[in-house]
This record gives sequence, structure tokens and C-alpha cells, in this order.
Amino acid sequence: MVILQFLGMGVVWGASFLFMKIALEGVTFGQVAWSRLVLGGLTLGLIVLVTRPRVFDGPVLPRETIVWLHFLVIAISGCVVPHLLFAWAEQYVSSSLASIYNAVTPIMTAVMATLAFRVERLVRGQVVGILVGVAGVVVIIAPWRYAALTGDLWGQLACLGAAVCYGFTFGYTRRFLSGRPIAPATFAFLNIGLAGTIMLVATPVLAWHPVALTVPIVSGLLVLGALGTGVAYIWNINVLRAWGPTNASTVTYVTPVVGVVLGVLVLSETFSWHEPAGAALVLLGILLTQRRLRLPGWAARSRGRGRAAALAAAEASGSSGSLERSRG
Repeated sequence: MVILQFLGMGVVWGASFLFMKIALEGVTFGQVAWSRLVLGGLTLGLIVLVTRPRVFDGPVLPRETIVWLHFLVIAISGCVVPHLLFAWAEQYVSSSLASIYNAVTPIMTAVMATLAFRVERLVRGQVVGILVGVAGVVVIIAPWRYAALTGDLWGQLACLGAAVCYGFTFGYTRRFLSGRPIAPATFAFLNIGLAGTIMLVATPVLAWHPVALTVPIVSGLLVLGALGTGVAYIWNINVLRAWGPTNASTVTYVTPVVGVVLGVLVLSETFSWHEPAGAALVLLGILLTQRRLRLPGWAARSRGRGRAAALAAAEASGSSGSLERSRG
């Protein structure tokens, strides 16, 4: 069940970059983010109202103030800020490129989960993976192409900033919220619902502009909100609790594939050589960071250290046994 939810997240979130690009033809970037979070919060609110999920017969909603404050943090860092950044960025970069930058999330998650929140530890191969992933980002940005700060460059930096926000949110959630007895639907509702509330408060700033709605634009916004920012977040909480933050963030293996394919097929987007080359480096960095790929020499040394530790433990056990027998 978890694997199906994981794949569903990848497909829905991968397609979201296409839907954002289409929606920007008739609404502003602020209205795209506003619609996603308000519709997502309403969808999750209806699900919680109908199902009234509980854990261990506890309350539907948490009662501790500190829990609400933690949810406020991840609502801002994991929803409001990155959704605004991605929507703004897609005014200047392709949906395919935005989906590729989203794939940096596992690397940012590993950094945040290890250094900022200390809920995971990195071994040497994972550190190399982070460095390779950073090199891939540099190749994608291609700083040699810019003599000055352009909209395209700022758009790429905004995408990167959104990935950093997601990494922070994964680590923060694992550190402060994952262990609490809160049902997944309630968890997602509090996250998205608070973000939607923030957006409603910010309506005079973000959503007052005139719109030019068409069927594709309205359909895209509904899918972005109800499914991509609603139901998919319940799946996300289930996967996060089952697999941990770093493994759960590997959904970004799937999202760039879906995003790139849809961008090319639907919008006829194209690439320069450095973008797929950088994406390949990012993927290599993710594989190393997730320890799904190990460097041969280090793997052998790790096995050697493991055998040495086992031998030392056996010798210690034997010595202890001899001492016990001599006492007997």
C-alpha cells in the first residue's frame, strides 16, 4: 500500500509543474499558490470532517499549543514559501527544468536531517553524494552563460530555494512531529489547512488581480489543489512515517521524470546539453546520498571494518566466557 502511495505522489507532483505552467497563462503566480493551498486545505478538511480519524481513541485535533506551532512552521516552510517560489519561477523557466530542480530535495533533506536536526547520520559516501549533487546543480544553472542576473537565473535560484525549503520541512517534521500520535489525514489537514489559512489572510496581497479563466486553467488549478495539495499529502505522511525523511524524499526520483515527459510532450519544451548532464549528476548524488549506490573501494573498507568489529566482538565474548568458566 505504501509503495502505491509513493508512486501516486510522484505522478501527481510531477504533473503539477505542467499544471502550474498552464495556469500561469490566466492567473498570477500568487493566485496559483493561493488556489493550491486553499483548495487543498478545503479538500483535506472535508476528509477529516467525514472520516474523523483518530489514533488510540485520542482527539481528532491535537490540543497542545506547541504542536500547533510546529505545524505552523512546516505550513510556512513546506507549503507557503516553496509553492510561491515554484509558481514565481515558472514565469521564467520551463516546467521540465522546475521539476528537475525539485529532484534536489533528497540532497537538501539529507543535509538538514543530519546537520540541522540530527535525526540521521551521514557516512563518507553520503557526503560525496551531496557534493556530487551540488556539482550537478551548478552544471544545471550553467553560471558561465550569464553575464548578469537575468529572470531565467533568478527563476532557477527560486526553484533551488524551494528544494531547500522542502529539505528543511522533511527534517523538521521527523524531528518534532512524526512521532506524535496524529492520524495521517489530520496531519496533512493541519499542515495544508494552516497554509491555506495564511493564504486567505494574504488574499489582498496575493489574489486580488484580475484573472482570465479557461477550462484547462480551472482544471489544472483543481488538480493542483484537491489532488496534488490535498489527497497526495496524506500519502506523503504515510510514506514519511513508514520510510523516514530521506527515503520518503526520494519521491523526487519520480517527479522529474513525469515533469520532463509532460513538459516535452504537452508544451514542446526543449533542453540545452547542460541541463540533462546536471540532472544526471544530481541523480548520481541522490543515489550515493541514499546509499543505494556505494563506491567500490569504500564498500570493501566498510565490509573490512565490519568483519574486524565482528572478530573483536567474538574475541571479547570468548575471553568473557573463559573468565566466567574459570570463576565456575
